[in-house]
Amino acid sequence: MPDIWILRIGHRPQRDKRVTTHVALSSRALGASGIFVDTKDEVLEKNIGGVVSRFGGGYTIKTGVEWKKMLKEFGGEIVHLTMYGQRLDEALPKISRDKDLLIVVGAEKVPPEAYQAADHNISVGNQPHSEIAALAVFLDRFTDGRNLYSDRDGLMTVIPNERGKTVVEKRS
Repeated sequence: MPDIWILRIGHRPQRDKRVTTHVALSSRALGASGIFVDTKDEVLEKNIGGVVSRFGGGYTIKTGVEWKKMLKEFGGEIVHLTMYGQRLDEALPKISRDKDLLIVVGAEKVPPEAYQAADHNISVGNQPHSEIAALAVFLDRFTDGRNLYSDRDGLMTVIPNERGKTVVEKRS
């Protein structure tokens, strides 16, 4: 499977910190390789880096990226998640499984350039909803759920069980 990257545009650190954090955490949990955020946010980088250091995986975060330049220079396919795009079930078969993927997730109103640069403008439902939910549904469907319980070889691992919380910590 190629690398899957997230591009978060319109991030406002004071207003969107929890939402962008959840976009990053959800994409990491569901198999993305990393996230690029248009606004510089060192706190976000530190928080996500802490999760990666504890729970493992090769997830990357970089903030302060020039999103227009990234859209122009990205070498794979670009998917823009929007309420106004093609239905997810119709669009999925058209997306290459052989090329890297950049998924654009907006925070505020997404500029027309993002729609135009995308190879696929995809709607996950036709009702107002969270960009976190749209991203999670898209990634789960695109990867056939392969990453839900994958081990990331971290210092900590959560063991699913019906009752209680089981967290295994590796000793250094």
